[in-house]
Amino acid sequence: MRTRWPWIAMLLSIIVLVSPIGTEVLQGAFFSGEQLSRNIAQPVAFIGFAILISICIIEWLVRSIVSKRRARGATG
Repeated sequence: MRTRWPWIAMLLSIIVLVSPIGTEVLQGAFFSGEQLSRNIAQPVAFIGFAILISICIIEWLVRSIVSKRRARGATG
């Protein structure tokens, strides 16, 4: 593991967002012409964003812990 950046989770997030389902949710949540559709889809989109961000944070934490353990083990 060379970097602490959560590139796997970020790549997964991008794939989810540009997939047909992801673009449909984004379109319905933010660009829909009907207020009812936006009101229904916005919480779904925000929950999805929160889940994707949480996955990125968890991956970053795991990578940080592993890199610290490897660095400590190499010197000790």
